[in-house]
Amino acid sequence: MKIGILSDTHNHRRNTEVALAALRERGVERLIHCGDLTTPEIVSLFAGWPVTFALGNMDLARADLAAAAQQIGVLPPAPSREIEIAGKLIGVTHGHDHALLTRMMMSGKYVYLCCGHTHHRLDEFRRPYSVRLINPGALGGSQPQTRSVAVLDVAIGALEFIQFSELA
Repeated sequence: MKIGILSDTHNHRRNTEVALAALRERGVERLIHCGDLTTPEIVSLFAGWPVTFALGNMDLARADLAAAAQQIGVLPPAPSREIEIAGKLIGVTHGHDHALLTRMMMSGKYVYLCCGHTHHRLDEFRRPYSVRLINPGALGGSQPQTRSVAVLDVAIGALEFIQFSELA
């Protein structure tokens, strides 16, 4: 199963729409959003997708985000989530709470741990904890980096970063 991993959309509607279209073209079946949605309007773009949302440090309108998630039929954003795909447990958090990220990493529960916050793409195996830490990069924000998302093929462990050099 292919999973699309997004983070730090920061209310960039067009960037999110472009990324979702690219993920759909690649046959992605499920989504993980690692936080910093910022507005309920962004949540509504995920209607029709099985999606897991983490709560980011810029997700201040928590009640509105929760209501938007309920409206599209998914669980509300939370500081951390976990999902099981093909017998593999995947942890999801934003990453701004370093203590939470470290606890999740050190727990030994997860094959993959998805996070955001730094806006920097990362695919790194943390050997002491036997967990693969994945950050898809960012789709929004004020930092001048190339916008990106990631596609994880859980069956074979392949990860692809999709970069959108045309997006601001």
